[in-house]
Amino acid sequence: MRVVDEVALQTALAPFAASRPRVVVAGNFATPHAVLGCVDKALPSYRLFALNAQAGMPERAGVVHETPFVGPGVRHSARLDYLPARLSLVPRLFARTHAPDIVLLHTTVPRAGRISLGVEVNILPAAIESVRSRGGLVIAQLNPQMPWTYGDGELSTDLIDLGFEVDETLTSPVPRQPGELERVIGDRVSAFVEDGATLQLGIGGVPDATVSGLMGRRGLRIWTEMFSDGVLALESAGALDRDEQLVASFLFGSAELYAWVDGNPRVRMLRTEVTNDPGEIARHPRMTSVNGALQVDLFGQANASWAGGRIYSGFGGQSDFVVGALHAAGGVAVVALPSWHPKAGRSTIVAALDGPATSFQHSWVVTEQGAAAIWPASSRDQARNLIQVAHPDARQALQREATARGLLS
Repeated sequence: MRVVDEVALQTALAPFAASRPRVVVAGNFATPHAVLGCVDKALPSYRLFALNAQAGMPERAGVVHETPFVGPGVRHSARLDYLPARLSLVPRLFARTHAPDIVLLHTTVPRAGRISLGVEVNILPAAIESVRSRGGLVIAQLNPQMPWTYGDGELSTDLIDLGFEVDETLTSPVPRQPGELERVIGDRVSAFVEDGATLQLGIGGVPDATVSGLMGRRGLRIWTEMFSDGVLALESAGALDRDEQLVASFLFGSAELYAWVDGNPRVRMLRTEVTNDPGEIARHPRMTSVNGALQVDLFGQANASWAGGRIYSGFGGQSDFVVGALHAAGGVAVVALPSWHPKAGRSTIVAALDGPATSFQHSWVVTEQGAAAIWPASSRDQARNLIQVAHPDARQALQREATARGLLS
């Protein structure tokens, strides 16, 4: 790795200016904005591949946003190219249809010839392997404030072509306290989590609220796509099994969380194709997957991806963990959501989804109205149970729809 200034970085990027390269960049809250800004100055046009892109992404003519998981930073872009894919399969895109030309990382500073990807491992190891096999460029934003995490994100500096030094505080999401409705749902969901269970908690208010109901549990384990401050709260409450490693692929949260994971030997950051492999997930007894959704229909299908007739997020890891949990010994897959969408003024339990199904055949669907058993249950029982947890104002219409569709007599 050669550490360079901005002028040298621009020079190294110049050969790519005549083409339309694909640039893979760390997403979520680990995007290396300083390096990305240099790329945006140097390249008239390029394809930018990022997961869950946050605010501050380049948005101009010449930049096409590619992603299997749409974040708020590109959600309304006119140049968004959504790639439907389970997160476990995204690394395969780099070896097939979406090979990168440039990979941008946000890393620690080197230690004894090695760096750590810190809070964002995710799909980046696969991207690095692909770009190096093609003779492309790997650039690291070297930040002394990036926490050092162990696992698949520890890399030799020989894999990095250029380093660009930036000393800056990591971005954290805006803290959000769960509302009363989310707390009620979270309490219901927490009832399905037994002592000694292995947890995967998705992103959102309900998974966050679920954590507060788990403070009295003991021996909990973590095998998840991502985690945030909720895991730190469980650690402080003594709910986690301290003899077990906490496995994730990426994380984001408060400065306190970043300080806690820095050099923590119990935190193991692994690449996505390991953490999200349904077969690997299924090996964990009492695997308990908790995810949110925008809608659930009377057939037990969940839409967590599309809203208002357009892509909102993506499959993410939900389908990976639902399948893995269902195949685990004593596993439980829960989808939780409020029964009513106040902005849209409509039920979230619907006769048929407005968009593609993100996942299906869960163990339970939970709202503030109750818990609907889905698997194992007949299609009629599923529909009947879902109507009972729908908002009272929607139940009569759902009964009519279920009868018209042959789900109820």
